[in-house]
Amino acid sequence: MPPLPLDGVTVVSCEQAVAAPLATRHLADLGARVLKIERPGGGDFARAYDETVHGLSSHFVWLNRSKESVTLDLKSDAAPAIMARLLDEADVFVQNFAPGVAERLGLGASEIRATRPRLITCSVSGYGSSGPYRDAKAYDLLIQSEAGLVSVTGTEAEPAKSGIPAADIGAGMYAFSGILSALYDRERTGVGTELEVSLFDSLVEWMGFPLYYAGYGGTPPPRTGTSHAAIAPYGTFTAGDGTELVLAVQNDREWAAFCEHAVERPAWVRDERFATGSARVAHRAELEAEIGTIFASLTGPQLEERLTTGRIAHARRRELPDVLAHPQLTARDRFAEVGTPAGPIRATLPPITVPGRAPRMDAVPGLGEHTDTVLTEFGFDAEALRRQGAV
Repeated sequence: MPPLPLDGVTVVSCEQAVAAPLATRHLADLGARVLKIERPGGGDFARAYDETVHGLSSHFVWLNRSKESVTLDLKSDAAPAIMARLLDEADVFVQNFAPGVAERLGLGASEIRATRPRLITCSVSGYGSSGPYRDAKAYDLLIQSEAGLVSVTGTEAEPAKSGIPAADIGAGMYAFSGILSALYDRERTGVGTELEVSLFDSLVEWMGFPLYYAGYGGTPPPRTGTSHAAIAPYGTFTAGDGTELVLAVQNDREWAAFCEHAVERPAWVRDERFATGSARVAHRAELEAEIGTIFASLTGPQLEERLTTGRIAHARRRELPDVLAHPQLTARDRFAEVGTPAGPIRATLPPITVPGRAPRMDAVPGLGEHTDTVLTEFGFDAEALRRQGAV
């Protein structure tokens, strides 16, 4: 079988939590060798977020399969020589230390690239390496609040954070794509680069539509639950038997089909209250009330049949157990078994598929599981370092 695209690429990562580990896990998915440097004793603090996966953290098993865990006290006397040797063989170095820590440890991008021009470095931080918020704590909820995501999420009565770590995920994905672009650029130029990604910048980018809406419209988009600030009907509606379906009617052609098939009110196409997108938004409460009355007379299957016949965009609002049994995932065989220190678990396959090449789904490592093997490979005496308390 042909190798995966990043086979032969070595990544050294001083990482913890979500953003940086997500970036490197995607690199590992594509074949890169990822050496995960962890603190002796506790390791990546995400290991202790919860114990829901056979005693392991749900965050950690999601973010760290296919990596090699190496414990190393980066403040020990032995650490500089070990990191130097690892970086000599690395293609990419990723770190998400607090600002200034990498430099104090001798791992600042300019310092380590001075003698390694092909090395690609990626620094993931909360707010970037400059500015008044440089040293501020940057947990995901805090970034969601500062970037305005909380202000546009939730209901009219109450704002809410997103149910997933959106800032962390955004930064992790920009780090991943930035590293891929730097690897491609190095193939052309022979030279690496220094990348910087912040959670705040990443989430502000994701806030593009609300920021434009507020900046040029004069008011922020209202919080509308599963509805949409600028589109109607859009959101969750309930059939008479309690089935919840989510609609997304996004243009006048779809609106005409909705009127004919879903509600059987073709006259609504010409009704001045609902004839245009802006009119439907202006009369949202009235429109949703009338739709709700019609849908209350139908069962879920009857409503789905109408929506399908009219080719009207819709979905089920599923709870998480429903997603685990989703027919689309089942039909496409999107689950695989992954090893962990607590035994095998089920994991979703990587979202990037490469035809003719099996996805990489190696085990989630135990803390320090690969320390001896890796240090021996790179010419160090692991047992002696352990006696010194360095690993």
